[in-house]
Amino acid sequence: MQKITPFLWFNNNAEEAINLYTSIFKNSKILSMTRYGEAGPGQPGMVMTATFQLNGQEFMALNGGPEFKFTEAISFLVDCETQEEVDDLWEKLTAGGEESQCGWLKDKFGLSWQIVPRALGEMMGDKDPEKAQRVMEAMLKMHKIDVKILKQAYDGR
Repeated sequence: MQKITPFLWFNNNAEEAINLYTSIFKNSKILSMTRYGEAGPGQPGMVMTATFQLNGQEFMALNGGPEFKFTEAISFLVDCETQEEVDDLWEKLTAGGEESQCGWLKDKFGLSWQIVPRALGEMMGDKDPEKAQRVMEAMLKMHKIDVKILKQAYDGR
């Protein structure tokens, strides 16, 4: 077990979320699931806790009831190598969820994600502050990040 593991509290749909997440990200798998028995407090047979990996990163989930909800204060940033990866993850994670600005989205479970192409950080980190500023201004107008538009801003076009 890794030293620090993100722990996700779901109302009653942890199994559905885990199945979705492990189907989206490469090198992902369900490690274990424990289910509620007759003693409860959840419905018998429903997942109580589960451990799973997304791209090798371990997570734990709990079906703990409706008391706590996800907020944007915690999100998962996904470093994407290509625009195609951005597009694919964006499509899959926004299905039933909602888009937000600057590469942020909420999936259908209310969990926040940042889908960020590596090129964004490279361009915003340029030593030329004018280039970086143009990229920032372009990004602020976007929901899903578009590398081609960022590159045009970077190049001053």
